[in-house]
Amino acid sequence: MLVALAGCASAVREPPPVGAIGGQTGPALTEPTEASSVDALLAEAAAEFARRPDPARASRARELYLSAARADATRTEGLLAAARVGAWLIEHEADAARREALAVEDVQLCQWCDRLTPTDPECDYRLALAIGQQARERPATALDALPRMVRLLRDLAAAAPSLDFAGPHRVLALVLLRAPGWPSGPGDPEEGLAEARRAVTLAPDYPPNRLALAEALAANGEDEAARAAWEDALRLATTGGTSRDPDALDWASEARRGLTPLSDRKPTHQR
Repeated sequence: MLVALAGCASAVREPPPVGAIGGQTGPALTEPTEASSVDALLAEAAAEFARRPDPARASRARELYLSAARADATRTEGLLAAARVGAWLIEHEADAARREALAVEDVQLCQWCDRLTPTDPECDYRLALAIGQQARERPATALDALPRMVRLLRDLAAAAPSLDFAGPHRVLALVLLRAPGWPSGPGDPEEGLAEARRAVTLAPDYPPNRLALAEALAANGEDEAARAAWEDALRLATTGGTSRDPDALDWASEARRGLTPLSDRKPTHQR
């Protein structure tokens, strides 16, 4: 027990100043003094991020968002968007050290967001996502991270259930499906399935909700229903307006993997 506790680390620590988060690896930008200058940075960053899956574009978008956050310490748009881009980069980065650094920085950005606007549910939502990714990339924080995530997501599911296309329900479902069960963790496949179904009810045309439902159904032994959910996700990701989303290729790939028989699947890099 003492050995296990010695290896545990807090998922949330005192963050450094915003200006120190992410370093100064991005564009050399002077500090704007007018809101319109910050708005221009935010707009340029959004345009860059829209060009994903090019990781170079996403990295530049993150630096621009960080520049906007450094320029005006009273606004949270840059903090939230930088955390969102960081979360995307973590899922597309092969280097483990870089993934870990991004995850830690995202937690710090979300902490500052929460301090500036403690009533904004998106700050807590992004914090839940960030500490989850940090737990995966820095396992020593997982023991502290999991209960924090579940608590934040349950509160958000009650207060802002439609945020990010039912994101609180969707992410809570995935946590409950993937975390270890009692007594070592909050994992609960049956509750995970209930949360995934709530996400689909709130945003039925959002492919990630169908993907979460498919995973939940499969975890509960409902293989035929899981296949149907993966097929729904693939259809939504490859047809209509959703297919033009920059992340549609990732969603379609995940759905196809779910539809592939286990015996035929090729090994993939798991993060």
